[in-house]
Amino acid sequence: MSDQARIDKWLWAVRIYKTRSIAAEACKKGHISIGDRTAKPAHNIRVGDIVNVKKAPITYSFRVLKCAESRVGAKLVPELMENITSQEQYEILEMSKISGFIDRQRGTGRPTKKERRDLDFFVEESYNDEFDEFDFDEL
Repeated sequence: MSDQARIDKWLWAVRIYKTRSIAAEACKKGHISIGDRTAKPAHNIRVGDIVNVKKAPITYSFRVLKCAESRVGAKLVPELMENITSQEQYEILEMSKISGFIDRQRGTGRPTKKERRDLDFFVEESYNDEFDEFDFDEL
């Protein structure tokens, strides 16, 4: 392994992105920064550099331990990088998961006919309650 590597190849090698073209595209869009500067796909990184990767809704931070331009096995990734993402970023990620659509379990698909009738009844009932309070005789 050399003492420097292209950022797009390194991101692919340490399995942050699934393909090198996706890693290069993230660099072009400005989602990758080294230190405080955005990086182009051909930018070289060195051991000790801090790489920030913006993946909505958080920014991951990694310290480069070794440079590699060829993909390595998942078990070897900790030898190439160290995850130094702050705990605050992970809390933001957890909050975004919690604040999502809570009422329906993921993967349950569309509501069944019975669930749909119950939902319509509930909405209709609350809609009618608003008009019950209104006095139509005053019109």
